[in-house]
Amino acid sequence: HVIFGTGPVGCWTARALRGQGKQLRAVNRNGARPDLMPTDVEMVKADASDPAQAREAAKGAGVVYQALNPPYHLWNEFFPGLQAGVLGAAKAENARYVSIENLYMYDSSKPITEDSPIAPVSKKGALRQKMAEEVMALHSRGEVRAVALRSSDYYGPGVVGSALGEMVFGNLVAGKKARISGSAGMLHSFAYIEDVGHAAAVLGTNDTPLGRVWIAPHAPAGTQGEMVEEACRVMGTQTRVSVVSPFMMRLAGLFVPDARAGVEMMYEFTAPFVVDSTRMEREFNLFATPMQSGIERTVSWYRDRQTRR
Repeated sequence: HVIFGTGPVGCWTARALRGQGKQLRAVNRNGARPDLMPTDVEMVKADASDPAQAREAAKGAGVVYQALNPPYHLWNEFFPGLQAGVLGAAKAENARYVSIENLYMYDSSKPITEDSPIAPVSKKGALRQKMAEEVMALHSRGEVRAVALRSSDYYGPGVVGSALGEMVFGNLVAGKKARISGSAGMLHSFAYIEDVGHAAAVLGTNDTPLGRVWIAPHAPAGTQGEMVEEACRVMGTQTRVSVVSPFMMRLAGLFVPDARAGVEMMYEFTAPFVVDSTRMEREFNLFATPMQSGIERTVSWYRDRQTRR
């Protein structure tokens, strides 16, 4: 099993696979081992956008996981090339290809399922649609054996660059106000990162799902305000929160590239964004981590990180 990308989803996929006793290799640009990566996982340095380096890194792989995610504002520049490199590596090894994706391409006016209309309203959603279609086109032609795992915004241990990441949990453990995007009162489904890693491992070790899209387990949707309230309850502090409006995000975008890149995605947080993950949960007997448990583990990780600094 070779995992391209060692961000939170790559690390939690590795932890799930090691729990099954699988032999693993993880690939990133610098070869460094993140704190969350198990110590017995082989680390390899490679630029996945270079086809030769990607193929070398995947030598001997039976399953390849594409968990790479370039900086938000550089998606158009780097994402297609990274996917092409990893797809080529999987094809060269005749390996199963597990594509870690998101929900940006879906119509979110109703609860999102695997069968929801593909109707992106953002440039990033259109890019994700194009990349996803490329994966399944290769599968249909028999050039690669692929399966896709899709999830909403992550939260959990190791997740910092997310709507429910550093600006919420990092701020709270530092005694500051949580900063949330769009609205404190709209329903929004978040994916607990350990659940996503476990789901990726399931798809990488089971023949049933090939050629299909699966949505990882998500707990029932709550509001961002409720998530912050629960985090503060766990911490034993008063709820402190500020809301970043679309206008404020546009202003920040004048100076911060990732904020500028995130403006078009604010619709996810100013209207309900609800996920129905029943299909995967039922098919593989999976269960989403309850919000309370997920937040408790997340707060614990952020507190430990603050202590280590």
